[in-house]
Amino acid sequence: MLSGWPRVHFGGPATSLMNVQGGNMAPDPASAAAHISNTRLRGLLGGMFLFTMIMTIPQVLAIWVGHQAAGVSVLSWSAYLASAVLSLWFGIRQQDKNIYLPCVGWIVLDSAVIAGTVVYG
Repeated sequence: MLSGWPRVHFGGPATSLMNVQGGNMAPDPASAAAHISNTRLRGLLGGMFLFTMIMTIPQVLAIWVGHQAAGVSVLSWSAYLASAVLSLWFGIRQQDKNIYLPCVGWIVLDSAVIAGTVVYG
């Protein structure tokens, strides 16, 4: 290496260059924008998870209270249940509560629809 030239470490994305000699890292505007964007996205996803679960409650009530399961596909709801279980497993492995907590709600709702369809269908 040429004397006087800073050594640069490429430890992550290209935007996270670090001057090894000084040990200082320049602020990364792209990283800060991504963090804000991720925060907003997580908030939006949390809201959508809650909204879609609330929108599923009438289906559960129609089956269990009204005893009306005609036209409800056990195959479709079983696929939703399988997806929720896999997402729960993934969320736990990633230690990301934004993934695994909504999955618990989906597992409960999907199971209620499936069980009600089997009982009243």
